[in-house]
Amino acid sequence: MNFYEQSTNQKKVLFVCIENAGRSQMAEGFFRKYAPKGYEPVSAGTKPTPEINPVAVEAMKEIGIDLTEQKPKMLSNEMIKDSILSVNMGCMDKTECPALFMKNTVDWNIEDPKGKSLDQVRKIRDNIEQKVREICKTLE
Repeated sequence: MNFYEQSTNQKKVLFVCIENAGRSQMAEGFFRKYAPKGYEPVSAGTKPTPEINPVAVEAMKEIGIDLTEQKPKMLSNEMIKDSILSVNMGCMDKTECPALFMKNTVDWNIEDPKGKSLDQVRKIRDNIEQKVREICKTLE
């Protein structure tokens, strides 16, 4: 049984990007830290990669959030149906963009950390943290 299946009584906020390897994984980590009681994050992608971006993992580790146990997941109809809010991290691919499939969507338009330096990923990480904190305030 995976994490998604374990806690079905929680209100789910879905964070998505194409590969589920950087932005959406960082957002899931921050939401897990800051979410009000009764909420849980789920992240997924339309074309998940085999592993999380190691630079994103390093950037999050620096601030005490461990992503090493998280795995990229395929976006499913169940995830979309079960979420109260879907956050599109900012894809530009019009054929694979998760926002095409989701309901109650917010688009954050965040730069993809893929191929970026650690310094660049830190800026992306900090932007994601700020946006997650803002969303958590609206859920309280």
